[in-house]
Amino acid sequence: MKNTFGNHISVTLFGESHGSAIGAVLDGIAPGIDVNEAFIAEILSRRRPVGAISTARQEADNFSIVSGVFNGKTTGTPICILIPNTDTRSGDYSQMRYAARPSHADYTAQCKYHGFQDYRGGGHFSGRLTAALCAAGAICLSALQAKGIQIGTHIHQIGAVCDRTFEDFSADIAKLNRLDFAVLDDNKKEAMLAEITSAKAEGDSVGGILETAVTGLPAGLGEPWFDTVEGLLSHAMFSIPAIKGVEFGAGFGLGSMRGSQANDPFYAENGEIKTKTNHAGGINGGITNGMPVVFRCAVRPTPTLAREQETVNLQTGENTTLAAKGRHDPCIVHRARIVVDCMTAITLCDILAGRYGVDWL
Repeated sequence: MKNTFGNHISVTLFGESHGSAIGAVLDGIAPGIDVNEAFIAEILSRRRPVGAISTARQEADNFSIVSGVFNGKTTGTPICILIPNTDTRSGDYSQMRYAARPSHADYTAQCKYHGFQDYRGGGHFSGRLTAALCAAGAICLSALQAKGIQIGTHIHQIGAVCDRTFEDFSADIAKLNRLDFAVLDDNKKEAMLAEITSAKAEGDSVGGILETAVTGLPAGLGEPWFDTVEGLLSHAMFSIPAIKGVEFGAGFGLGSMRGSQANDPFYAENGEIKTKTNHAGGINGGITNGMPVVFRCAVRPTPTLAREQETVNLQTGENTTLAAKGRHDPCIVHRARIVVDCMTAITLCDILAGRYGVDWL
C-alpha cells in the first residue's frame, strides 16, 4: 500500500476526504530553503472552489507545518503539513456506500481494500487530497523560482472551447500565475464558464485539457530509458485524479507529420544551442534540451453526476441505478491546473536533486 512518490525528494500523502485531516510529508528537501506560508496559502487559494462552477464544499485549508521548518527555513528533515477537514457532510454518502459510482474509484477501492476503505467522499481517492499536494508543491515551486525555473499551466480547453497556446513563455507564465481562472486569451473565459454552467444545469459534468510550460531548466536532465523526463512527469500527472492522458510537445499530432515537419532544427545564438521549433516539447531522448518543456493533460469529466446512472450494488451484486447526492464539481479543470503546477514542481525538484544533489536547490 504505497502512497509515496519520488526518489531523492519525495512526497507522501495521507488522510481521507471526510477524515479529521489530510496531509503530506515532503522529504529530502535541503536545509535553508525559504518557506513562505503566505505563498503556500496563495497556492491553496487557486485550487479552492469558486462559485457556481465548483463544488459547494468550502474548506478554509488552514494548514499547519508541524515539522521540518524553523524560523521560516527548511531544516533538512521531513516537512509534515496538516490541513483539517472542516466542511464535511458524510450523510450525503450513506446511499452510495454500496452503489458504485460509474468511472469513480468506488468499485476498485472495494476490490483492493476488501470493504474496509473509507467510502465517504471518495475517501483516500478524493481530489480533496490534492490540497495537501499543493501545500507541499508550493515549497518546491518557491525553491525552483529562486533558481530561475518558472512553471505555468493554462486551461487549454473546456468542452468545445479552446484557449490559445503559449507564445511569449515568460510573459504568459507570469500572467497565468496571477489568475484564478487561468486562460491566456481573456475572451475565452466567458465561453468556458458557459460550458461548465450548461453541464451543471443538465446534472452533468464537462472535462478539458490543461497545457503546462516550464522555462529555465538546464539541458541534460533525465535518463535515457526508464527515468526519462517524460516518464517521470507522466507518472506524476497520472497520480492526479481525473488525468487520463498526457502528451509532450506536438504529442499525438506527430503521428500525422513527416520527419521534415516534426524535427526541431538546431541553431546557435549567443553561445547557446536552441531549436527553431519545439515539437519535441523540450525533451530529446528522455533528456531536457534547454528549450521550454511543454506538455498537455487531458482531464476527464467529473464522474459523480446528479443525473441517474446505471450501476451495481456491491453488497448484493444486483443491478441498480444511482443519482448521486452531495456536493460535487461540474468541472475540475480550472482547479486542477494548480495541482499540475505543484506536481510538476515536486517532480522537477526530484529530478534536479538526482542530477546535482539535494543541496543544489
